[in-house]
Amino acid sequence: MQTKLNATQPLNTPWNKDKIIGQKRPLKLQEVWAIRIRLQLAQQIRELALFNLAIDSKLRGCDLVGLHVSDIAHGHTVMHRAIVLQQKTQRPVQFEITEQTREALTAWITHAKLKDDQFLFPSRKHASPHLSIRQYARVVERWVISIGLDPSAYGTHTMRRTKATLIYKRTKNLRAVQLLLGHTKLESTVRYLGIEVDDALEMAEQTEV
Repeated sequence: MQTKLNATQPLNTPWNKDKIIGQKRPLKLQEVWAIRIRLQLAQQIRELALFNLAIDSKLRGCDLVGLHVSDIAHGHTVMHRAIVLQQKTQRPVQFEITEQTREALTAWITHAKLKDDQFLFPSRKHASPHLSIRQYARVVERWVISIGLDPSAYGTHTMRRTKATLIYKRTKNLRAVQLLLGHTKLESTVRYLGIEVDDALEMAEQTEV
C-alpha cells in the first residue's frame, strides 16, 4: 500500500528545520539584572519572588513550582538555605537564598497572606493547586521578551542553568556545580554546562602536577 506524500512537504526535509533545539541559553549577569529591575519597577511582587528564587535555587521547573512555603521559610522568616527532594532523582539538593531573594519572598508571602502548608506560588486557575510548568514557561517567555531576547532560545531550564553557569565560569569548580545542581554524575554536569574541549584544555594547562 502506497503512502501519499504531502505535496507541501519537500522530500528529505530535516525534522528540526527552522527549529532551535538543544539546551536553552543561560542568562548573562546583565540580563538577570535587566529583568529584575523591570520587575521591581513594575512592582510585580509575585514574579520578582519567582524570578529571584528560580535563579538562586537552580531547581528544575517541576521542583520550583511545587515548593511549599514551609520549604523555604519558618513562620514569617525566610531561611538562608533550604533543602528540597528532587522529583526526577528522588535525591535531596540544597540551595542558598540570598538576601534580595529573601526580601522578595517575604514581601510575596506577606502580600499573598500565605500559610506554611500552602504552595509558595499558587495557581490563579482552579484546575491546578500551584503554578503549572506551562504557566511558568509562559512567565519565563514574558521575562526574556521584556528585555529584547529571542524567546525561542530561552526557557525554564534557562533559569536553572543561569547561576550554575556563572559559578562555573567564575570558579571552574565542576564538583561544586554538580552538588548545587543535584546531579548524580559529573558527566551530566559537564554536558549540562556545555563545556567545550578548549575550555577543558585551558583548565588542564593551568594545572601543574
